[in-house]
Amino acid sequence: MFLKTRQDGALMEVLNVHQLFDPFVTNVEGRLHAGEEMQDRAPFLKADLRFPSGEALPRCWMDPAYKLHAAPVG
Repeated sequence: MFLKTRQDGALMEVLNVHQLFDPFVTNVEGRLHAGEEMQDRAPFLKADLRFPSGEALPRCWMDPAYKLHAAPVG
């Protein structure tokens, strides 16, 4: 899966999607895709990542208490 960094829009490959989906984990192991050589693995703060379309990551991936903050239905 690929995401963009919020600061400069660089493309980042997520190396561990389980970290991405877990709301209790704040960093994601990834690798920037820039230049011709493969970049080293590095941690990326989930709050600084976006989908390639520019959309923010879902709240359920970021906030362990997302159900408590949900708007009431009905």
